[in-house]
Amino acid sequence: MLRVFGLRPTGVSTGMLRASAPCSQQAVPVRRHSTTTTNNSSGADTVPRGTFSMQEKLPRLPIPSLKDTATRYLKSLEPLLTPAEYARSEKAVSSFISPGGLGPELQRRLQEADQSASHSWLEDIWLKKAYLEWRGPSYINVNWFALIGDSADFPLIPNATRGQVSETQIRRAVRIITHMLEASEALNAQTMTVDKQKGKALCMDQFKRQFGTTRIARMGCDELVSQYPATARHIVVMYRNQPVSVPVYNSKGQRASLAQITAQLVEAVRAVDKTIAKEGAAPPVANLTAAHRDDWAQARAMLELDAGNRDSLDAVDTALFGVCLDVDVDASAAADAERSLAVFAHSDAGANRWYDKAMQLVFLNNGRMGVNCEHSPVDALTTGRLLMEATAKEQGPLRDIAAADNLAPPQPLRWNVNADVAELITKARGEARDLASNLRVLLGTSADFGGALQIKTWGVSPDAFFQVALQAAYLRHHGHAAATYESASLRRFLHGRTETIRSCTSDAMAFARALDSDVAPASKALRMRKAAETHTELSQAAALGQGVDRHLLGLRAQLRNEDELREASLFVDPAFAKSSTFVLSTSNVTPGDRFRGGFAPVVADGYGINYAMDHKDIKFSVSDWRASSATDAQAFRETLKSTLADVGEILK
Repeated sequence: MLRVFGLRPTGVSTGMLRASAPCSQQAVPVRRHSTTTTNNSSGADTVPRGTFSMQEKLPRLPIPSLKDTATRYLKSLEPLLTPAEYARSEKAVSSFISPGGLGPELQRRLQEADQSASHSWLEDIWLKKAYLEWRGPSYINVNWFALIGDSADFPLIPNATRGQVSETQIRRAVRIITHMLEASEALNAQTMTVDKQKGKALCMDQFKRQFGTTRIARMGCDELVSQYPATARHIVVMYRNQPVSVPVYNSKGQRASLAQITAQLVEAVRAVDKTIAKEGAAPPVANLTAAHRDDWAQARAMLELDAGNRDSLDAVDTALFGVCLDVDVDASAAADAERSLAVFAHSDAGANRWYDKAMQLVFLNNGRMGVNCEHSPVDALTTGRLLMEATAKEQGPLRDIAAADNLAPPQPLRWNVNADVAELITKARGEARDLASNLRVLLGTSADFGGALQIKTWGVSPDAFFQVALQAAYLRHHGHAAATYESASLRRFLHGRTETIRSCTSDAMAFARALDSDVAPASKALRMRKAAETHTELSQAAALGQGVDRHLLGLRAQLRNEDELREASLFVDPAFAKSSTFVLSTSNVTPGDRFRGGFAPVVADGYGINYAMDHKDIKFSVSDWRASSATDAQAFRETLKSTLADVGEILK
């Protein structure tokens, strides 16, 4: 789903790709735990294997030809450049791909890298360049967030008392925790069904990093630690900004019952309250996960010098997932969906979260639920499957299982913090507050003509409808075209992640310019359909590994020094930076009935657009940076809503 981009030239922001200090070329570390788990989460060889049974049959991600990528790249520049600028770019691309240019040599190196890669030439490049080498805070910039649909079985509490855990909050958390543990066990046992698209199996490798996965801050380049099978026996619960290790399995691997998990959460809350009342709050080490990555890496290195701190860090790192019980939220904010989404995005300036966990389930004390997830290990739609299945199961009664014997009690984590770490915590808290106050996230819904079902009757792809309408809305509001990113899944390939769909096309802009002109309605409709067809073709090509940005990223990753970069005419041409500075960063997370996601803009003067094409309406979120004088999320939301309605009227 969210955050994907092209490699940037030195000193030039291009949106999503975050390149900085060089990263170790070693494989991403995998932490494996020796356990004697005996229940069905053990992943024993006797269990029938189905979840990963199609992996060996999946094709490897292809490397496009230089000529094909050059052609698609130049086509994507047309709506963004003047004729003179385009002519210059044509010359730069021609020089790059010519027999005497650097392109063929970089292509050869990339092909060699593909031959030595275990699964995909892109896998490690993408993980490092898009995520682990990023040095700014991953909080807000990398993590994505979502508002999960309310549950009829756990109705919201009006005017929940601030500062107090509620029974509804605990009960809903226990139910979702239980269903997530069931999902983890199904993955371990390899009984989770294989995702398919149009009858074809998709890669399931990302699911191995859903549980027991954490990003670890290191100087220059972070690490990703994970375990599969996920045999940890605990989760980490955040309450009053304090992490608590909460066992949900006993030493034999037996899962705790609903009643036991309820008791564990209640005891975790009691233990934190008691400790704070007696000793005062423990140092809020979790705030460091919202810091600049090198600041956090420096603080973590100092923390790791103490054996007790190492144990506490290990408890968080190895936990199956995080659960955040939020009580310090204003009742009016908790009751409002849009303000709740902001809480799930950044909480109180990063409080009560461990942002390095791959998955955190967040429960407000009025019963509302959201998530905050670190993006490095998996894409959002993969996590979305787990969330949708878990929330679907929370409807109606659930038969409890037998209690697990000798379940260990929750343990609040202890920290020994020196003055230097304390100073970095204070710095992290202030910077997180500034970043949170700068982010604006708004919700929108368009139901003027229906949703995806109606759009399909017009013979148009719902996704293409939204993307073309978005181009028209941006032109209406800002008066010019904008480089646009939409994520396409590459999971039909082994270890595939995402590719970029460059949605700002000449055909989309031709329709956008016609929309408010005197052109006849029938002609406008023809231009809309042509633009939608072009977008669908680009989407299909991207999903087949025939996009632009990932290939260019792979080629750029083969550069060996600054001299070669200066010689690489395509990359030093200003159009490369302009076309990969994604002012509009978008992601389709259909369906949106129980999952309304969001993410921050990837450039200072841009928007983050998350949308879902549901049967009866279109749901979306719009984010921007308040400090930008070029954007206005509130006004643009209204422009987008009216444009969607106008485009629908044209196609009727």
